[in-house]
Amino acid sequence: MKNKLSIRSHFDYLFDQVSLLCEEIKHADITKAYYYKLPPVQKKDELSAPEKIHVEKITGDLALANCIASYKDLFIEKKESGKVLTRHPGIILVNDPNDELKNRLVEVNLAKEAFKELVLEIANNDARFEAVHSAVPGLVTLAAYRKIHFEQSIPYSVRFTWMTKHSTKSLSKKAALEILQRSSQYTNPRAIDQQSWQTLLEQEKIRVSSLPSTSKLRIRRPTRVSPEVNVRFSAKNRYHVSGALPFVLLNPQEETKIGELKNYMRDDSDPRKKEYNYLIERIYLEEAEN
Repeated sequence: MKNKLSIRSHFDYLFDQVSLLCEEIKHADITKAYYYKLPPVQKKDELSAPEKIHVEKITGDLALANCIASYKDLFIEKKESGKVLTRHPGIILVNDPNDELKNRLVEVNLAKEAFKELVLEIANNDARFEAVHSAVPGLVTLAAYRKIHFEQSIPYSVRFTWMTKHSTKSLSKKAALEILQRSSQYTNPRAIDQQSWQTLLEQEKIRVSSLPSTSKLRIRRPTRVSPEVNVRFSAKNRYHVSGALPFVLLNPQEETKIGELKNYMRDDSDPRKKEYNYLIERIYLEEAEN
């Protein structure tokens, strides 16, 4: 197991590099900065996927200050929710003729990757949690892992959108039945009486029991949408990255089109949306494709 000193020293180096980056950005030749403030996630909403998200667009010096502060947002502090990472979509356009910021960004991301690799060498989840939070109290580990994405070429456009993800867990028929069995021990978990709840569970067990023993199942649970940055050079040359931290466009040119993050509204009428045929919709259980 990695010792406390090793984890702490790796994190301290990571945080030093982030701090240097923030100071260098403050004194850099910034041409534009945009920050898209999202509402904080309430504890009661941690496990739900929102139907709409209001975005507040911030520009100028205040946007730059928010972008810089977001890179250091690594601790739980007084956040309402500790399970949902705070997203900080935004973009900084900055002239960097001598590659000073680029080199710092590379070093920051290398430090993040080294810290992540060190932590993930601890195989057991509980031991990993204990080791990290003993070495760095209050750290939101996934926040420390997040890369700061940047581009140094001249793209046609840099735009923002919302990305919908699913949390997927594969399991066997036996494991699915065990989940249902544990559910039967709950007392009135939904707004129905206990007898109706037990009847529902028996129907679900029969549905799963009727499957072949070799069936491959999975729980495909929708998660919160996340902001995404789409960088386009041409119709075929494009890529997208997470917009959880402000994107940095180095040496920006006038011809690059910069988009903005709009309010999110779930669209259930999207014709591209896949219809899921859940075995048990309550827990998002479905048969996995072979």
